[in-house]
Amino acid sequence: MPNSSSIKEFLLLPFADMRELQLLHFALFLGIYLAALLGNGLILTAVACDHRLHTPMYFFLLNLALLDLGCISTTVPKAMANSLWDSRAISYSGCAAQLFFFFFFFSAEYSLLTVMAYDRYVAICKPLHYGSLLGSRACAQMAAAAWGSGVLNALLHTASTFSLPLCQGNAVDQFFCEIPQILKICCSESYLREIGLLMFNLCSSFVFVFWGCFVFIVPSYVQIFRAVLRMPSRQGQHKAFSTCLPHLAVVSLFLSTAFFAYLKPPSLSSPSMDLVVAVLYSVVPPAVNPLIYSMRNQELKDALRKVMSGCASEVMHCLSSAKHS
Repeated sequence: MPNSSSIKEFLLLPFADMRELQLLHFALFLGIYLAALLGNGLILTAVACDHRLHTPMYFFLLNLALLDLGCISTTVPKAMANSLWDSRAISYSGCAAQLFFFFFFFSAEYSLLTVMAYDRYVAICKPLHYGSLLGSRACAQMAAAAWGSGVLNALLHTASTFSLPLCQGNAVDQFFCEIPQILKICCSESYLREIGLLMFNLCSSFVFVFWGCFVFIVPSYVQIFRAVLRMPSRQGQHKAFSTCLPHLAVVSLFLSTAFFAYLKPPSLSSPSMDLVVAVLYSVVPPAVNPLIYSMRNQELKDALRKVMSGCASEVMHCLSSAKHS
């Protein structure tokens, strides 16, 4: 069996063996990837170009769109290339980089969602203190802390995972490099270290997710809904819900898929099930998040409509100029 020093590449799990199905998976992933690029790109453009959206909520939404783009760009392009060229290989350094960046974007996104819950809590429950608590400097610091926590978590987990000797082959039972699948090919003599690392990862992730979610996000939304239901104006309630419900939907989608991926019973674990679950928590949220945020947010829809009409006008102007020339 090869050890970790002799492994030059890993073999990822293919989506299918038939060439027609491989091309179908390539086309499906290409469509999802382009949708994610378009949706998150439009949000980035709208927030950056419309001065009415230069507020803390949309500043954090801009950061979320960046993280979604990074998250889906870490895994999907390599999977598309492997399906297109009928390949399974990824280099050792490429696997380590993919694991690091995926965990970085994943952790930073969770931290950012927690910050966004705080933003909504202050906006609805403490509106008179909103400007002092969420000034431009405070928003920049909280966003930097979210990105920084992602870097620290990614460094810790990547270094811990690849410090283990690997001698159970080089086949990774997933379409991208994932910590649980890397741990499965560790050497048998490092079993105790593997179990210790796995327990550390699970405990740290559980504490991070559980306390971050249930001790901060959930009580925040309890207070938010209590405050909204006490509002005398139906219009005020609708506006408050229109800014809170999309964030709550994104948090629910993010946590439910991640919880199921990492805490599902071993009896449910199989290559096909793991593949489906990995797609649900790594590919679907970045593509769906822009749609969730733009459905009930009238300000964002107006800004997106303005951006798209501006782009259409520029295209028509260019076509008209080319025709006259």
